[in-house]
Amino acid sequence: MASDGAPIAPTSAPELALRDIKHHVVQKSGQREGVIAQLSENPFFTAGFGLAGLGAALAIAQRGLRHGAGLLKRRLLVDVEINVKDESYPWFLYWMTMHQRAQLGNVSTHSTRLGVASETAPNLRLSERLLRRFTPGMHHLSIATEKIEHPNGSVNTHFALIPGPGTHILRYKSAFLMVNRVRETKSMDLHRGTPWETVTLTTLYSQRHLFEELFQEAHQLAQQSTEGKTIVYTSRGTTWEKFGEPRRKRPLESVILDQGVKERIVLDVKDFLDSGKWYYDRGIPYRRGYLLHGPPGTGKSSFIQALAGELDYNIAMLDLSERGMTDDRLNYLLTIIPRRTLVLLEDADAAFSRRRVQTDADGYRGANVTFSGLLNALDGVASAEERLLFLTTNHAERLDEALVRPGRVDMTVRLGEATRWQIEHLWDRFYGELDPHGEGKQRFLTKLERLGLLTAAADGSATPTRLTSTAALQGLFLYHKDDMDGAITMAEGLIPDRLAPSAVAGPEAPTAAVQSR
Repeated sequence: MASDGAPIAPTSAPELALRDIKHHVVQKSGQREGVIAQLSENPFFTAGFGLAGLGAALAIAQRGLRHGAGLLKRRLLVDVEINVKDESYPWFLYWMTMHQRAQLGNVSTHSTRLGVASETAPNLRLSERLLRRFTPGMHHLSIATEKIEHPNGSVNTHFALIPGPGTHILRYKSAFLMVNRVRETKSMDLHRGTPWETVTLTTLYSQRHLFEELFQEAHQLAQQSTEGKTIVYTSRGTTWEKFGEPRRKRPLESVILDQGVKERIVLDVKDFLDSGKWYYDRGIPYRRGYLLHGPPGTGKSSFIQALAGELDYNIAMLDLSERGMTDDRLNYLLTIIPRRTLVLLEDADAAFSRRRVQTDADGYRGANVTFSGLLNALDGVASAEERLLFLTTNHAERLDEALVRPGRVDMTVRLGEATRWQIEHLWDRFYGELDPHGEGKQRFLTKLERLGLLTAAADGSATPTRLTSTAALQGLFLYHKDDMDGAITMAEGLIPDRLAPSAVAGPEAPTAAVQSR
């Protein structure tokens, strides 16, 4: 019965089942709420959960900032990378040296070359002084050594501090550049033993035009450092490297060859350089070879050096006896010749004579260039074009016919002993101011006729009993450079130790012969 005395109606089975289910659900819900309440009231759990959430939020924010910074950098900044193998790498380092001097206010002759005005700090504008004050200083520097050779042969050495490996800030035309110079310690050039380096320049995208101006300025500065000079290259490994300091260009007038010989060679070379399209249109390989032969001291190497200066070309000296030289390496070197550079192979007759081989008992390992390898490099399928090749020898008769055939050697020139024409012009070049009327020259020529070094015939139709070289004449004049009477007195020193007409140049061999093919 109920509390009020009313009878309780009996409960059916479905109602009991439904009541049990509701009671079970309420009990489970209460347990879940109890667990959540316990966890929320646990300080260790809430602290850990908060740290985890904070870490996740920071990670997401960091990733977002990184992507945002990368996007901003791509939109606002521009990079230029230069590696040590690039031709502009030494130009830029030299430019950095000069620019750093100018930026620090150390005005010198180099600053003048860069076009930097000679202004002292008090005369600068306020904006310029503020820019200099706020330009970050460089704390990691390297030494750059520069040697200046004077005409009298003396050498002055200058040392400069340039930005070393690391990150630096440069100011160029009121814009800031970030220079990152990286030097790899684990990667090196095996042939030169130098570490791998890269320089990365960074500036605002709106200032990207400064890169072109900067490299043009660096190129002009590099050209000024070699202006009026001839660079001599030599092979090292599989590259061409500068051999010593650039030489001052030798005037073509300083080399006295027989009448008309020098002019014919120069005319032929210039005609070849101007005929590139003509060669290509007819499918002819665009290369030309010259052979200069004759006794020692007749001006072969001197003329090639003067010719390079006249054409504003450099010289690449090819040494077939270099240690480690092979056919493949020779062929590769002749395909990567620096621009505006002629190739010189001196003493071609000795390239394959008295050569030692790798199987010698003392373990010698030298050059391994074969004669067929040389021929293929000069005129093979894989040989380079746009090439000027000069060969010199004292014994042309020792050269193989395959080496001097047309296509490999297109012009053969014999530079013989000194002729009357050469002697007269050499005298005028050394003593023209001391002997304006030519009286001393006539006395010198008369004495040479008495010594048998010249014939009385002015046209050179007869052969003298003795012969001398232009090198011997120049040596005599250099020894008596201010004393022409002393040169006349010591003319006996020009007499060679042996008679030459039968052994050196008979009547059938002219002193200077040009053969073009």
